Amino acid sequence: MFHQKACELPQAFFFVITMEKLKIAIQKSGRLSEKSMKLFESCGISQDNGKRKLVATSPDFPVEWLFLRDDDIPQYVYDSVADIGIVGENEVAEKAYAVEIIEKLGFARCRLSLAIPREVEFPGVEWFSGKRVATSYPNILKKFFDEKGISADIHQISGSVEISTGIGLADGIFDIVSSGSTLMSNGLKEVYTTMRSEAVIIGSRELSESKRKILQKLLFRIRAVEKSRRNKYVVLNAPNDKLEEIIGLIPGMKSPTVMNLAEEGWSSVHSVLQEDEFWEVIDALKAKGAQGILVMPIEKMIV
Repeated sequence: MFHQKACELPQAFFFVITMEKLKIAIQKSGRLSEKSMKLFESCGISQDNGKRKLVATSPDFPVEWLFLRDDDIPQYVYDSVADIGIVGENEVAEKAYAVEIIEKLGFARCRLSLAIPREVEFPGVEWFSGKRVATSYPNILKKFFDEKGISADIHQISGSVEISTGIGLADGIFDIVSSGSTLMSNGLKEVYTTMRSEAVIIGSRELSESKRKILQKLLFRIRAVEKSRRNKYVVLNAPNDKLEEIIGLIPGMKSPTVMNLAEEGWSSVHSVLQEDEFWEVIDALKAKGAQGILVMPIEKMIV
């Protein structure tokens, strides 16, 4: 009887239960984890469990999340336990596993910098020769020192690296810097930046064809969300005698939409403007006589 009923189930049922899932490793807690999950939500991909567990799946997209320590993610991806992972570039560089950086995500930006006590004069990176430097990123730091011909005593520690000089453990530190406020509160100053980092998607080089197809669908959604964040929808009123010049300032994805207004001699112009050009272009538009400029966020952007 069981086999007879199973045979009567629709094919779609078997497709759902047997479909491969793309395994995604992300940080189990912290800002990077929160921003990663918000990105998935913006892509229309939700979790099937309300409370954070070590593993979660989505009811509306073939993915499975593994919640891990951020410094474990590169190895899990390299070992193909996870298919892809979201992690900072700094962790990828530190672990140096042979994984592929698939996409830069534009959030969780920071830099890895050398810092020393505020009162110490800094003539250049050669100052670190013979000094003790505390860090959670010994491999990145050693590579940098080797390239500069600097011989220093690198102390690998975890946790609060910035207190190392205050307790006499080190002469300087090498750590992640975002705003620099933590350094200042510990009497330190940033003196040299060795690399800049942001959240990236890394991938295993052993992905099956079916998982690569899922990945491409995921990247399509992510890129649509990211493009929408980097662009604004602009609507303005333009005098017709300046219309061509104004269109030249906001060409849009292909060309702007132009519609006649009820008032003779004026048109409404609709276009898309990149956020990093926003204020400069807005000033130029006003100088050309544009009025009633409305700037609106874009939820998704498919090009």
